[in-house]
Amino acid sequence: MPRRRLTVLVTATALAAGSIAVAAAGPASAAAGCQVRYAVSSSWPGGFGAAVDITNLGDPLTAWTLTFSFGAGQTVTQLWNGAATQSGAAVTVRNASWNGALATNGTVSFGFNGSSTGSNPIPTAFALNGAVCNGPTPSTPPPPSTTPPTTTPPTTPPTTPPAGSPVKIMALGDSITGSPGCWRALLWQKLPATRVDFVGTLPGQGCGFPYDGENEGHGGFLATNVANQNQLVGWLAATDPDVVLMHFGTNDVWNNLPPSTILAAFTRMVGQMRASNPAMKILVAQIIPMNASNCADCAQRVVNLNAAIPAWAAGLSTATSPITVVDQFTGFVPATDTYDGVHPNDAGNAKIANRWYPALSAALG
Repeated sequence: MPRRRLTVLVTATALAAGSIAVAAAGPASAAAGCQVRYAVSSSWPGGFGAAVDITNLGDPLTAWTLTFSFGAGQTVTQLWNGAATQSGAAVTVRNASWNGALATNGTVSFGFNGSSTGSNPIPTAFALNGAVCNGPTPSTPPPPSTTPPTTTPPTTPPTTPPAGSPVKIMALGDSITGSPGCWRALLWQKLPATRVDFVGTLPGQGCGFPYDGENEGHGGFLATNVANQNQLVGWLAATDPDVVLMHFGTNDVWNNLPPSTILAAFTRMVGQMRASNPAMKILVAQIIPMNASNCADCAQRVVNLNAAIPAWAAGLSTATSPITVVDQFTGFVPATDTYDGVHPNDAGNAKIANRWYPALSAALG
């Protein structure tokens, strides 16, 4: 699978608040260099979410440490796919136990929630293992479109993959899907490789073995922001999937958005999917449970969202573009299946892959 790294750095800037890409091009003899993309993916009074992608432009690494400084008194309150320490404005993020290996031109991602007291400027200087990433270039996201996409399938005939061609599958969601989202790798292992093509504008992460890893798992993103800012439209145009696997809503729940608001975003995205492909097959997860130490109400909010999903799906499903609900909640135990009460560990990834497999196999026909 060709990787779309340039596409990621260009198109993924259409985010809730903004992003920045910085690159280092040191002396020809230098063994270190890096490129960092820092994106504010959501914000609320007194807090924000951010997603960070690190691309290693130097020699392969067996462990990595990223350093940067906040400019307006922000603090990291929760971080996933790494370990953070903070002294004043200075933040140090080290790899987790499973994502320290970073090949030349390889990318690793982490996300975090933070607190802020007012303004939330994006850090302007980063260093990877002590090598400075020079030359920050701010990037201003385009304003969100005010024209809603059609929710009525166009009159053109439904599109299906030509006989014998792989079925293109988009895994859509947040950090549970993409950072590193190794349930995708385990799911890919179960499927006939010649019949499937996982697609997305984001590259695969390291999961211990080669796999078809392209995806749309954007750490820290809210389904409501993706829908309302029409970000999915560009991802669909770039990848043209036949099937979408959607595990989305965890960050919306974290931000205490009601199920009705989240499902309205789901409805908008279904319309965008069908505008891209009237025969889109859509698999929607009842999301995994949460037991976050700093969000006591999140567990019940997940239950409330999941309870509303089946009726929503039944009301929107069609014979041409069916919506299948996949129960990722039942039997998933945060104490043993996550490493932080939110994000799956190896056991959790295996459970998620096993739950997707029957529904995806049926969608493949």
